[in-house]
Amino acid sequence: MANLHRGDISSHPDVSEMRERYSRVLGGRDVALVDGPVFLLGLYCAASPWIVHYAASQPSLATHNLIVGIAIGLLALGFTRAPERMYGLSYAMCAMGIWMIIAPWVVGRGPDAGVIINNVVIGALALALGLVCAGTAAKSTPRP
Repeated sequence: MANLHRGDISSHPDVSEMRERYSRVLGGRDVALVDGPVFLLGLYCAASPWIVHYAASQPSLATHNLIVGIAIGLLALGFTRAPERMYGLSYAMCAMGIWMIIAPWVVGRGPDAGVIINNVVIGALALALGLVCAGTAAKSTPRP
């Protein structure tokens, strides 16, 4: 331990391998700024029935938004934890966004304007963020 050398590692025998691994790990992290908004969107989606006050009038839609919000939040955590494996699921978030847009009419019973606007905004944001994640994943995926 007394011979500990700090500073430049360019003479380290594994420097090329370490650089390659570092660039491979960070290669899919162009979307790191999107992970947080995706998580916040999932959190808002799950809590929106109580924020917009339709949990009592639309119980099935409230349960639906809670489940979809948790799913979006879990996707965001997966994007953060294992980006190289999870960004392939970006299109699933796009599909969830489209589903959120039509869900008030499919799941709900006579939704009012506030419920419709809430779900359309959540769905549009999920679709947009999913497309950003998918686009970046496609750009950073190495071609054979």
